[in-house]
Amino acid sequence: MRRFTRHLIIAAAALPLLATAAAAQAQSSAWPTKPITVVVPYAAGGPTDTVARLTALGLSRQLNNHSVVVENATGAGGTIGANRVATAEPDGHTLLVHHVGISTAATLYRKLPYDTRTAFAPIAVLTDSAMTIIAREDFPPNTLPELVQYLQQQKDKVSYGNAGIGAASHLCGMLMMSAMNVQLNTVSYRGNAPVMQDLLGKTLDMTCDQATNTTGQIKAKKVKAYAITTKQRIADLPDLPTADESGLKGFEVNVWHALYAPKGTPEAVVQRLAAAARGALKDAEIVKRFAEINTTTANDERASPAGLARTLNSEIDKWAPLIKAAGQYAD
Repeated sequence: MRRFTRHLIIAAAALPLLATAAAAQAQSSAWPTKPITVVVPYAAGGPTDTVARLTALGLSRQLNNHSVVVENATGAGGTIGANRVATAEPDGHTLLVHHVGISTAATLYRKLPYDTRTAFAPIAVLTDSAMTIIAREDFPPNTLPELVQYLQQQKDKVSYGNAGIGAASHLCGMLMMSAMNVQLNTVSYRGNAPVMQDLLGKTLDMTCDQATNTTGQIKAKKVKAYAITTKQRIADLPDLPTADESGLKGFEVNVWHALYAPKGTPEAVVQRLAAAARGALKDAEIVKRFAEINTTTANDERASPAGLARTLNSEIDKWAPLIKAAGQYAD
C-alpha cells in the first residue's frame, strides 16, 4: 500500500511538469499565430535595413508565406531597437536583426538596459560584409604601406570620419588605428551619407566603410581605396587587396548581421526560426540579391543558435579591450 501511495505522490508531482511541457509544445506547434515583426535598430535604407528586409522575405517564404513585417526602431546606436526586442513577449513573434554593433554596445555603453550576453535567444548569423579603407581622391598615399607610414608621421593632423559611436565605421577605425599604432583626429557624423559627402568634397581625409556603401565611388575613382578588410578579396573589387596581404597581418573587420528573439522564447520556436533562416539563406533569389550588395550568406554551422552564441560572445571579447583602451564610451 505504501509503495502504491508513493507512486501516486510521484505521479501527482510530475503532473504540473507534464502540463507545462504539453503547453509549451502546443504553443510552439501553433506558432506563428500572428504577424512576425522584425525590428531593425537603424534607419530605413541602410545596410542593416536591407539585410533585415531580405531576411523577412526569406522567412516568410519558408513559413508558408506567413506575414513578416519590418519595423525600424532607431536611436542610441541601435540600443533602443535592441531593448524593444529584449523586453518583448518571448513568443517568437518579435525578432531583432542587428549587426556587429550589438557586441560592441556591451562595452561602449556605460549603462545598457539589458545584458547583451543573456537578454536574447540567439537564432542565426545571417550575413557577412567586407569593409573598405578609403580616403579622399587626392590623399597623398597610394598604397596601404604608404598610408601606414603617412599616418604615423601626420597622426592627429589626419581626419577620420565615422557614422557615429558604435557604427561599423567607428569600430573599423578603432581597430585600424590600433593596428597602425596611430591616433587620428576622429570626427563622428550622424550616419554614413554625410561622411561620404565630406569625403567627396575633400573636407574629410579618410574613413572605413562597408563595401555596400563604397563600391560605386571606388569604381568611379571618386575616392582612393587602400584595402578590403576581410580575409579574401571580393568579386566586385578584384583589384583591391586585403589589408592582411598589404602588410597589416591579421587585420580583419567583418560586419556580420544576425537574428535574435527575446530570452525565454520556447526552444521549439527558436529551432523552427533557425531552420527557416537557414532555408532563407539558400533561397536563390535571396542569395543573388545579397551578392549584389557585396554581402555573403552564413553557412549552416553559423546560421544556428549555437553558432550565433559563439559568434556573439567571441565578438564581445574581441572588441571590449579595444574600446576600453580607446576610452570611447557612450552614455
